[in-house]
Amino acid sequence: MELARKRLSVVLSSVASDSHTWNLVYLQLVLEEQGHDVVNLGACVPDDLLVAECLRCDPDLVVLSSVNGHGSQDGERVVRRLRACPELAGTPVVIGGKLGVDGDGRHTGNLLRAGFDAVFSDDVDAFRAFVDGLLVRVAA
Repeated sequence: MELARKRLSVVLSSVASDSHTWNLVYLQLVLEEQGHDVVNLGACVPDDLLVAECLRCDPDLVVLSSVNGHGSQDGERVVRRLRACPELAGTPVVIGGKLGVDGDGRHTGNLLRAGFDAVFSDDVDAFRAFVDGLLVRVAA
């Protein structure tokens, strides 16, 4: 990462089973409002495509979003795939949204253990603060 960089490059995606797009548009707008460059891969992104695009883009951050309630299951699988790539092993990866059909809170620990750097539910301010913290680390 460049030390003088003032913007983050972000890959934004849903998980493979999630066809929702409004959450992705909203997150893209939040990130762009913060001044970051966003590659929005869209909905129903297969794991292989997400990994390939992350390798191609070399992002400062990967953001996954889920609305269908299967974010935990799909997220655990795909973050392990991302972490298995040496080029992406240190890239911050976060997930948020509706992570389980039985409530989000019980999935947080498993997602963090699987390799996510942070897990968010409905707290966009916490997400913004996390992103701001990355910008400080990149610029330091």
